[in-house]
Amino acid sequence: MPWPMNKIMIIEDDLRLSRLIADFLEQHGYLVNTEHRGDTAVAAVKRVKPDVVVLDMMLPGKDGLQICRDLREWSNLPVLMLTAREEDIDQILGLEAGADDYVIKPVEPRVLLARIRALMRRQNAPSGSPDRLQFGALTIDSGTRSVTLDGEEVDTGTAEFELLWLLATSAGKVLSRDAILTALRGVDYDGIDRSVDVGVSKLRKKLGDDPREPRRIKTVWGKGYLFSRDEWEN
Repeated sequence: MPWPMNKIMIIEDDLRLSRLIADFLEQHGYLVNTEHRGDTAVAAVKRVKPDVVVLDMMLPGKDGLQICRDLREWSNLPVLMLTAREEDIDQILGLEAGADDYVIKPVEPRVLLARIRALMRRQNAPSGSPDRLQFGALTIDSGTRSVTLDGEEVDTGTAEFELLWLLATSAGKVLSRDAILTALRGVDYDGIDRSVDVGVSKLRKKLGDDPREPRRIKTVWGKGYLFSRDEWEN
């Protein structure tokens, strides 16, 4: 069962789909609010203060990508993007805008519910944990869910932090995309999903790693990614 009164905000202009999703989530114990226009979405999120936002990509007034960027200016609230097409570009754009996960339409309610629960597990992870990793000038603290590099705080969203923590706790070992997706989202790698690649790319930018010749989070071709222990001194 979900935590008491967990709130979901659905931002979707298809009224029938919005109602279908809302009814299903309410049956599973969630409090659901809906919004149908993009230009009023951010104000609605600020007013309702949901635990997770389910955000359609195409909306009247303002598109989902810009809404996600606007939300990321002041919040790390989990955002799950709905995309109508299977093309990589839609998924990549959503993740780069700050979305934590995505579901492809037509929406299967049980899949959506599973993704929402996964996002909530991350967000509601115990905050008092003493777990803290130190690699030279890099500090990753799972208790405060914070990252600092050279004494400066690095802003990471929920999905980025979880990916970094997973890589760092396996420092020196190669993690395959399949292993990463299974650990973070409970799904197998299908050979198409680009969310891990996008997440690594965003982390490299934020952590000062050269994307052309990365040293800190290395690509091991045909295998996966490796977090280096020894490349964190500038």
